[in-house]
Amino acid sequence: MSAGAVLEAARARGVMLATAESCTGGLIMAALTAVPGSSDVVDRGFVTYSNAAKCQMLEVAQATLDAQGAVSEDVAREMAQGALVRSQAGLAVAVTGIAGPGGSEHKPEGRVCFGLADAEGVVTETLEFGAIGRDAVRAATVDHALAMVLRRLRA
Repeated sequence: MSAGAVLEAARARGVMLATAESCTGGLIMAALTAVPGSSDVVDRGFVTYSNAAKCQMLEVAQATLDAQGAVSEDVAREMAQGALVRSQAGLAVAVTGIAGPGGSEHKPEGRVCFGLADAEGVVTETLEFGAIGRDAVRAATVDHALAMVLRRLRA
């Protein structure tokens, strides 16, 4: 997925972007800001690797983390909403997952939950990339997050 295409679509819609990232550690924002001139549509990124950071920076509810765990669509939803509220952006994308190595029977390596928030609401989804290795999971997560943003901008 091309970060440049995402930025062009955001410009065409007049929408600023924000990210809320856990398992990618800022790689989505890095992809966007690697494109010259991105500052006209990129507002900010939140790297919230720990649960405490998710709560403090994005207002993710501790009750949600306790009930669902950090890798859940509910947490991705709250991360995306928090990034939208705490930024000047009109669209925010969030990711939380298990890049590996590791995981469990209930939350396997390669599971990533995505959230996308804008004025129309929030959508979430979960993808199972599998145990393809930490770097590959993170790269696939960035690509999918950018694709989600582009689809929403073009809708």
